[in-house]
Amino acid sequence: MSESASRPASFLDRWTRLSLARRIMLAAAVWGLVVLVGGALALSALYRAQTLALLEDDLDQTLVTLTRDMSQGDAFLPDGRVTDDNRAFFASDARYLTQYSGLYWAIVGVNEEGEPTGDLRSKSLWDEPVPATPELIKRALAAPGVTQFSGAPGPAGQRVHAAAKAILIENRETPLVLIAAADRAQNDAAAVRFRNMLLGTMIALFGGVFAAMVAGIRYSLQPLKKLGHDIAEIREGTRLKLPDDYPSEVQPLTQELNLLIDHNQEVVERARTHVGNLAHALKTPIAVLKNEAKGETQLDDVVRRQADAMQTNVEHYLKRAKMAARAEALGARTEVRPVLDGLARLLNRLFDAKGIEVTVSGGDGATFRGEKQDLEEMVGNLMENACKWAKADVAVTITEGAGELRIEVDDDGPGLTPDEREGALKRGVRLDETTPGTGLGLSIVTELAELHKGVLELDAAPGGGLRARLRFPTR
Repeated sequence: MSESASRPASFLDRWTRLSLARRIMLAAAVWGLVVLVGGALALSALYRAQTLALLEDDLDQTLVTLTRDMSQGDAFLPDGRVTDDNRAFFASDARYLTQYSGLYWAIVGVNEEGEPTGDLRSKSLWDEPVPATPELIKRALAAPGVTQFSGAPGPAGQRVHAAAKAILIENRETPLVLIAAADRAQNDAAAVRFRNMLLGTMIALFGGVFAAMVAGIRYSLQPLKKLGHDIAEIREGTRLKLPDDYPSEVQPLTQELNLLIDHNQEVVERARTHVGNLAHALKTPIAVLKNEAKGETQLDDVVRRQADAMQTNVEHYLKRAKMAARAEALGARTEVRPVLDGLARLLNRLFDAKGIEVTVSGGDGATFRGEKQDLEEMVGNLMENACKWAKADVAVTITEGAGELRIEVDDDGPGLTPDEREGALKRGVRLDETTPGTGLGLSIVTELAELHKGVLELDAAPGGGLRARLRFPTR
C-alpha cells in the first residue's frame, strides 16, 4: 500500500468530495449559525447596555434629588459636619427606608486628602459599608459635578451599580460625595432572559430558513440529476442525444455535450473508414508478394512465410482497430438472445455432418453494452471453437443480474488442463496444430472483452469439456 493510500484523508480532500448540495447546505448552515447566533448575542449585549443606561439615569436622578433635598433641609451643622438627624428627609422613597431593599444612597464627607470622614446614609443601607469603591470616590473628587459610575459590592452580598458625584457646599472646606446605588440583579436577570429568548427564537428561525433552503437547493439541483440520468441513458443506448428542456443555466452544458457526442460518432466513422482503406491498401501488396513467391527457392519460401505472417498480423491489428473504434462509440446497445440464436442456427448447419447440436438458453431481455458485430465476434469465436472440439453438444447459457451479464459456452469435448487454459489465452498459441486456424481467436476475444470492460475466463465444464465464460458490466 502506498503512503498516499494509507494516509487519512485531509479536510480538504473530504470537502472536495462533497456533493454540491452538501457544500451549499454546509456553508449556509455555518454562516447562518454565525450570523444568527452572533446577532442574538449582539442584541442581548445591546439590551444589557440599554438597561444599564436606564439604571444609570435613575441613579443620576437620585443624585439630583439628594442635591435638591440638601438645599432644603438642615442636615449639616454650621461648621459643615455631616449629621443624620434629618436622614429621612432625603430621597423619601419608601424603599430607601427598608433594610437591604436594593436601593441605597449615602452622603460621604471627605478630608483634604480625600479620605472619608463620615457619612449620612439611607436606612436601607443599615450598618453596611457605603457601596462605593475608593476608585469611584477618587474619580468623583477629580471631576466635581460630573457623575461617575462603577460596579461595587453591596450589602448582603448584592452586586450593585453605583453612581457618585462630588459637590461643594457653603461653610465646608472639603467637598461632599453623593452616592446612589441599586442592586443590578433584576437587570442582569432580565438581560439573561432576553438573551435566552432571543437565542431560542433565532435558532427556531434558522431551522425554518434552513429547511426552506434545503428544499430550494434540492429543487434547484434537480436538472443536474436529470442530466446525469439522461447521460446514463445515452451511455446505455436508450437515448441518442440530450433533450432541450433544461434550464437556461444548464443548456450551454447540454449543447456542448451533444456536440461532443456528434464529434465522437464522427471520429468513430472516420476510424472505420480509415481502417477499411488501410485493409484494402495492404491486401494487394501482400497478395502480389505471395504470387511472386511461388518458386521452390529458399528466397521464395522466406517471402511466402513472411507474407503469411504479415497477412496474419495485418488482419489481427486491423480487426483490433475496428473493435476499438466500435467500443468507443457512445450509446451502442445490443439485445443478446437474437444474436446468439442466429449464431447457433449457422453453426448447426456448418457442423451438421459432425453431429454437433448447439443450444442457447436464458437471457430473455438481456442486453450487451456494445455493437452487434463485437458480440458476434466474441461469442462466435467461442461457439466455433466449442463446435470444433465437442463430441455432440455445445450449450450456451445467458444470465443477467447483480450488475453483470454472463455468457457461458460449454462443450463436451476433452477439455483443457489449468496450464493449457492459461496458455490458450495467449496470442498465436495453438494447442493442436491439426485443427485449422491462426491461434488468434481467443486472444481477439480477450482483447475485445477488455475493450468493453469485460473479461474472458476458461474453466472446466460441469459435464466435462471446456467452459468459456464472458462477463460484462451492465451499468
